[in-house]
Amino acid sequence: MAEISAAAVMKLRKASGQGMMDCKKALEETNGDFEAAMELLRKKGLATLQKRAGRETTQGRLICRKSSDGRSMAMVTLCCETDFVAKNDDFLAACEKLGECALKADAQANPQDLMDIEVAGRKFSDILTEAVSKIGEKIEIGDFARYTIAGSGLLGSYVHFNEKTGAMVEIETDSDQTAAALRQLANEIAMHITAIKPIAVDRDSVSPSILEQERRIAAEQVKNKPANMVEKIVEGKIAKFLKENCLLEQPFVKDDSKTVSEVLNEAARAAGGRAKIKRFVRFEIG
Repeated sequence: MAEISAAAVMKLRKASGQGMMDCKKALEETNGDFEAAMELLRKKGLATLQKRAGRETTQGRLICRKSSDGRSMAMVTLCCETDFVAKNDDFLAACEKLGECALKADAQANPQDLMDIEVAGRKFSDILTEAVSKIGEKIEIGDFARYTIAGSGLLGSYVHFNEKTGAMVEIETDSDQTAAALRQLANEIAMHITAIKPIAVDRDSVSPSILEQERRIAAEQVKNKPANMVEKIVEGKIAKFLKENCLLEQPFVKDDSKTVSEVLNEAARAAGGRAKIKRFVRFEIG
């Protein structure tokens, strides 16, 4: 076996980011071959991922990134097994790289597609494998969404202080001037979405399957009522459900005397224009 020098161990440690003992062991197993040792350390990360494949990843970080021109925004979650690892420097560094990858991705991409995107000359799959080999815990991409404004409008976002919950919203406007006036409100609406958890922008956006499920539940709750009253009661319950769960109809979190729709319309009129919420997404880890 070739003698492994301290300089060789330090070189491998600097290149791989692994611990001194892991680097020394890898060099010993590869007879001092630097490239082979690097590959061995990467395989160690892949082996860890495979061994812990069945583990739940209920901790992690939510990352939100906006393009320099403000017309694109991406939100993505990187998940791990424990809160301790979610605070680890290597994990946080991987989060930063993932944010860059998310902003580069196509709007139609899925979380797995991010693994093949390169940042600083490396695929994210390699960055993730390296982080896993250092940390020894399962890490995986969770949710992902990317919005890009086509015409006049703006994007708002909010990430809760625990960095595990957040939302992103796209607002269409009649002009760039109106959009500029609504920047703060867009972020406040994203905060509202994070806190209140709407399921759709408006009634027309609610999934038919969700409505059907709610109708079944409501009908079961009033099955002992007179037959001529059941339909009216069920429709009343559905109307209440929609009012509570559609974003535009919800009392605004910062002023519950007005709905989100009223707050947005008032702000747009004050700016001399019009605005409409096009879509939103809300992510939560755990």
